[in-house]
Amino acid sequence: MRPKRHFIVMSLAFGYAFLYVPIFLLILYSFNDSRIPTIWNGFSLRWYASLLDNQQVIDAALLSLRIALVSATAATVLGTLSGLALAHMDKFRGRLVFTALIAAPLVMPEVITGLSLLLFFISSEAMIGWPAQRGALTITIAHITFSSAFVAVVVQSRLAALDRSLIEAAMDLGGRPFAVARDITLPLIAPAMLAGWLLAFTLSLDDLVIATFVSGPGASTLPMLIFSKVRLGVAPDVNALASLVIVIVGLGVLVAGFVMRRRQVGESHPTSATDPPHVVA
Repeated sequence: MRPKRHFIVMSLAFGYAFLYVPIFLLILYSFNDSRIPTIWNGFSLRWYASLLDNQQVIDAALLSLRIALVSATAATVLGTLSGLALAHMDKFRGRLVFTALIAAPLVMPEVITGLSLLLFFISSEAMIGWPAQRGALTITIAHITFSSAFVAVVVQSRLAALDRSLIEAAMDLGGRPFAVARDITLPLIAPAMLAGWLLAFTLSLDDLVIATFVSGPGASTLPMLIFSKVRLGVAPDVNALASLVIVIVGLGVLVAGFVMRRRQVGESHPTSATDPPHVVA
């Protein structure tokens, strides 16, 4: 039994080292003073300083954040509506086609998605003159297109596990459909909507292939900028940029874990609602 346990521990250690040692090395060499990334020449913050002075990097990062915020919000709205339709409307004309359209972006290669969207924008420009040029708007539309499918799957899964008796009881008590959706359904699916929003935001911020197809001059996202720099060789400022992204993502994960931990503690030790009321003399 003990050799088997040692084998499992060594396999896990090798797997985690394979995943995280390159990240630690990238962060370490971001503090390298040398212009050659693979040769250590002393500790320095020069590449972080030069990165903050690089207006091209700042513009690409701000553009990526704007696109991710807009596309994640719009995808959450469309994905929530799609999930509600699939979960609550059992039979409607075109359900099979609608389900296939939602599932298509999940399984379709990004190259095919990017090429099809590029052809769509070109055809639309030729027919109605819109969009006039490819740029941030076309990237945002493309990200909304494939991100809404992921949100729809998350919301539909939450609705499938939802207790329908709560909604039916609210309707029996005279609640209007809009009021029931606002006061009962939305609070119950709010965690799924938040998870879908975070997933859509991450997908948009990380996308390279689709954005490359539908972007235009002057609309380079942060992944596109990093990829263009890496093609010419790994530069020290790229290590610094990647390290900043890793730190920001790590802080986000820690904050989310802290909030979830506080919520679990609050649910395990709720304020007692069954305590006898205080009698005021």
